[in-house]
Amino acid sequence: MNLNLTRPICFFDLETTGINVAKDRIVEISVLKVFPDGKEEKHTWLVNPTIPIPAETTAVHGIKDEDVADKPTFKELATEINNLIKDSDLAGFNSNRFDIPLLAEEMLRAEVDFDMKNRNAIDVQTIFHKMEQRTLSAAYKFYCDQTLEDAHSAEADTIATYEVLKSQLDRYEDLENNMKSLAEFSARKKFADFAGFIAFNKEGEEIFSFGKHKGKKVEEVLENEPGYFGWIQNADFPLYTKKVLTAIKLRKLNTKLF
Repeated sequence: MNLNLTRPICFFDLETTGINVAKDRIVEISVLKVFPDGKEEKHTWLVNPTIPIPAETTAVHGIKDEDVADKPTFKELATEINNLIKDSDLAGFNSNRFDIPLLAEEMLRAEVDFDMKNRNAIDVQTIFHKMEQRTLSAAYKFYCDQTLEDAHSAEADTIATYEVLKSQLDRYEDLENNMKSLAEFSARKKFADFAGFIAFNKEGEEIFSFGKHKGKKVEEVLENEPGYFGWIQNADFPLYTKKVLTAIKLRKLNTKLF
């Protein structure tokens, strides 16, 4: 089944130096952009992470320090990649919990604004787990009846993810071929930031989901304890979390002014 698109969607996968969203770096990124008319574009970049790639990580994806030593850094690629994906919904395998948050960190680190407002994020892994509880290789075998060669190659994983989503739509009649619907189905608990430090209460208001202020409204905490904002900004929190917190603070200040 072909995807029912009203705008492009970019399937993407990252290979990285590790799994810490705030600290680790991209070493390979592959993007498959699918347009509403069915046209497809593939782009893959090796990236110099500017930090060493641990041996245990190389054992997973096969990329060594010497493989990326002469490659551009993400900062050098950020504008090109952002121009490719900024008009699109995003999709991946475990992308809501890892790939999108880490991509956001890299973009903000490169001083390129990144936001997911007004576009959808479809996590094919979440759909798969809700329906079948398997891995990407098993999903590819289950849905497409093919063996995934070169697993943990960004390009192979990206293409497989695209094929799996199309097969999921063929298999499950109750899955709507609509990107907003798929994004809602593949979403987990909603957070204001990617890392899950700022959640929403039943009224849709931002609340802290950790620490001594867990469950309290962010606006109230920032007003009653101004130093808490500075502590988060100077601590080892993801850049996107800091960006969201700053936006909430500015919104509150604007409300007071007007």
